[in-house]
Amino acid sequence: MQRVLFVCTGNICRSPTAEGVFRHLVAEAGLSDGIGMDSVGLEGWHVGNPPDPRSVEAAARRGVDMSDLRARQLTLEDFDRFDLLLAMDEGHHRDMQRRATREQRDKVRMFMEAVAGHPAPAVPDPYYGGSDGFESVLDMIEEGARAWLRELEARAR
Repeated sequence: MQRVLFVCTGNICRSPTAEGVFRHLVAEAGLSDGIGMDSVGLEGWHVGNPPDPRSVEAAARRGVDMSDLRARQLTLEDFDRFDLLLAMDEGHHRDMQRRATREQRDKVRMFMEAVAGHPAPAVPDPYYGGSDGFESVLDMIEEGARAWLRELEARAR
């Protein structure tokens, strides 16, 4: 089984949205038995809390249910448990590179890097903005999740 971890700051906006969208796409593709996923935050401020209601509502409008997700914090064990750790922005990427061992660093990647020709490598944090920010983040996440699913399918062949 290939295992993917989505990482943002507090695990209530970007990373649970990525997990929910990716889980939805993996299920649609009939690959739930071969691809596992989770999401975490670098910080523990929201551990045990559901995703931001604005994230949940935006995803639900597109048929993605993420109401069952709960925030948790990144652990050192996650670097061994997951094949890919996908950072939502450069700060997350740098932080994870510092925490990872030399052997684990190749697993840490930027979420949007799988999207060919995408102009923005970071998924912006919508937390302090309005609902429009959650919609545009969801657009980016859907694009990135599709690209990673294609890459994982190609790796499995």
